[in-house]
Amino acid sequence: MSVSETVSTLEDTGACAQAAIVQGRIVALDRARTFGTFLVLLYHSVIDYTVFGNGDSMRWLGFDLVALFCDSFFMAFMFLISGLFVHDSLARRGAAGYLRHRAWRLGVPLLISIFVLIPIAYYASFLRYHPAGTTDFNFVHFWWHMLTVGPWPSGQSWFLWVLLVFDIVAAAIWSTAPQIFTGLGQWIAALRARPVAAFVAFSVLSVVVYLPMHLVFGDGAWFEPGHYPFPIQTSRILLYPAFFFVGIGIGAVSLATGVLAEQGPIAKRWAVWLGFAVVFYGAILLLVYAHHNWLADFYSPALWWKVAYGMAFALFSAAMPFTILATSLRLARTSLSLLDAMRPQAYGIYLLHYIFIIWLQYVMYGLALPAGVKAAIVLIGTLSGSWALTVLLRRIPLVARMI
Repeated sequence: MSVSETVSTLEDTGACAQAAIVQGRIVALDRARTFGTFLVLLYHSVIDYTVFGNGDSMRWLGFDLVALFCDSFFMAFMFLISGLFVHDSLARRGAAGYLRHRAWRLGVPLLISIFVLIPIAYYASFLRYHPAGTTDFNFVHFWWHMLTVGPWPSGQSWFLWVLLVFDIVAAAIWSTAPQIFTGLGQWIAALRARPVAAFVAFSVLSVVVYLPMHLVFGDGAWFEPGHYPFPIQTSRILLYPAFFFVGIGIGAVSLATGVLAEQGPIAKRWAVWLGFAVVFYGAILLLVYAHHNWLADFYSPALWWKVAYGMAFALFSAAMPFTILATSLRLARTSLSLLDAMRPQAYGIYLLHYIFIIWLQYVMYGLALPAGVKAAIVLIGTLSGSWALTVLLRRIPLVARMI
């Protein structure tokens, strides 16, 4: 995560944030992104053991709370984190160079994922469920049927194609009207000394871009073009780019000395943002409980409930990035060995984890073990397996430049 545009400023001012920069990387932001990757693994590890899911027969309600917590913010947060470094990269590489870099870092892994990694992962699901008329399929038959007939799942790779589209749009804006990013960055930077105003503005944006889509489409709908693996959750079609472009605006001025300064007002109020996140997540839980126990029509809840849930979701989605980023900044000088060790492999772990997740869940499926034990085995096995495989693959220079 390059911060080359801020190096001279730090040298001149002697800013204390300099101590949190290691080899051109901002430690706090590295950790925040890595933590987001870990949440992805956690979510996928427990989802098979949720009470309201359709996976393993061994289930625990606590995993529903974990899954709801993660799903209510973590992918929007990942788009915001991705946007932080776009402006710097565009300034260094130019639009054409930036797109070549993103095609290599996102486009090639996307193709490898949807044609190789995802079929390998989902072959385990095929072996478990055997759709009618396909029980005699070996892997090659299954692979060809997936590509030509479907369904062709995307797994974790949906994030890659959506992010690549956002990058293309960002490059187009940079080429035609770069002042848009500069103006957005200056407006955000002006809120550096007004953290509450920044939080309110971000929360309002989150509600505006999410609530109408939630009311029209609900939370369960996905936009899927045919049987091809390029879906996106319909209710979040505006939420994700909004967070991404806010990230670009934050990075357009300075990551180390702007609103995300290590000793800045936002970082110092980490407990306030955490408090808001707890309140909004509590509201989500209360509304989910009401949905299951108090509403007369479960499948068509009242408009007041839809509005309240959409508001709580959007506000929680806004509060958690403040919480994670502020906490990461406050802990920038504290040793967090697991996240720091995981950081170089985080992208590879994200790309590879689905293979380990689904095959480990397949192996665990028939075992009479508690849901917690199964989920722990899946999480630890997935993290260690995808981590080790990433380390091995990164020994290949070509792969190391990609992931």
